[in-house]
Amino acid sequence: MASRGRGGRGGGRGGRGPLPRDVQVSKKMSRILRHSAEDEGLKLQPGGYVNVKDLLQTNTMKSLHVTFAELRTIVTSNDKQRFSLIPITEGPSSADPPASNATPTNDFPPSDPSSSSSDPDDPSAYLIRANQGHSIATVDSASLLTRLSPASAPALCVHGTTAAAWPRILASGGLRPMGRNHVHLATGLPAGFMPLDDGATTGSEGEKKEVQAPVISGMRSSSRVLVYVDVGRAMGAEVPFWRSANGVVLTEGGKDGVLGVEFFERVEDRRAGAVLVRDGVVVGDGGVEGMKGDREEGKEGKEGRGGGGRRRGGWKDGRRGGAGEAF
Repeated sequence: MASRGRGGRGGGRGGRGPLPRDVQVSKKMSRILRHSAEDEGLKLQPGGYVNVKDLLQTNTMKSLHVTFAELRTIVTSNDKQRFSLIPITEGPSSADPPASNATPTNDFPPSDPSSSSSDPDDPSAYLIRANQGHSIATVDSASLLTRLSPASAPALCVHGTTAAAWPRILASGGLRPMGRNHVHLATGLPAGFMPLDDGATTGSEGEKKEVQAPVISGMRSSSRVLVYVDVGRAMGAEVPFWRSANGVVLTEGGKDGVLGVEFFERVEDRRAGAVLVRDGVVVGDGGVEGMKGDREEGKEGKEGRGGGGRRRGGWKDGRRGGAGEAF
C-alpha cells in the first residue's frame, strides 16, 4: 500500500484524507517540469530536461523531503510514463539537430539509472523531464517530440473531453491548447471504452483500421465526449502533429492555434449514445441542448476556458484545463 506520510495534506480530496505519498510527489514533479520550472529557478536544457539535483533542491521538492531514490521509483513505476530520466551523458545538447520526421519507436529514454554507467546514487549525473503537457513557451516541440508524417501517424487519434467543455469547444471552432503548448490525443481508447459503431474504426475509404490496445496515456477515463481526429486531412492542411516519448500524439493546431471542427472525423457522446459530428459536419446542434445541466464533469479541468488554478496542495494535474489538458 502506498505510504502517505511526509507530504502533509496533499492534493485535497474533499475530506477523504491526503493523497498517497507517491501521487503527491508525482503531481509536484509534473507541475514543476510542465509549468513552473523557470519560476523555481531551474535551467531548462534542450528537450525540456532539468538536472535532477537542481530539481530536488527546489523549495517545492525540499518541502516534501524527496530523495533521489524516491524520485527514481516514481519515474519507473508511473503507469502513464509521464517522465523520462536519463544519464547526463546521454542528454541532448544545443548542437543536436531537432527531432526528425522519422517513424517513432516505442523505445523510451532510459529510466533506470542502474542500467547506465553513471553513478546511480548521484542525482547531479541525471536529467529528468516531463514527456508532454508543457505550458512553458521555451520548451520547443522539435527538441521534445518526434514530428509525425502521414506514413508514421497512428491509425487512430482521439481526444476525450467533458459535457461541460464540449459546447465551448464547438462554439470556438475546435480544440485549442488553452494555456498549454499542445492539444493532446490518445492513440486508442481507455480500457472499457468502445466506439458507438464501426464509423470510428473504419477509414474514409472503407478500410478497417487496426484495433488498438487500451491506452493509459492521453485521455482521462472519465471522458464523456470522444473527438476522433482525421489526422491525414489535418496534415494535408499543414497542421503539425507530434508524438511524445510516452506515446501521446500532440498538435498545436493550425496557424490560428485551433484544430478545427472540419478535422473531426467523428464526435461521440458516450452517455447519450449519439454522434455529434460526422466527417467535419455538426449533426443537429452537436448535442449541446442535451448536455445542459450536465456540469458534474466540468469541475475536472474547466475545459474550454483555460480554467484550473490552485487547489490546496498545489496545481491540479491538468493545470490550465482546456481542450489541451494533459494526462
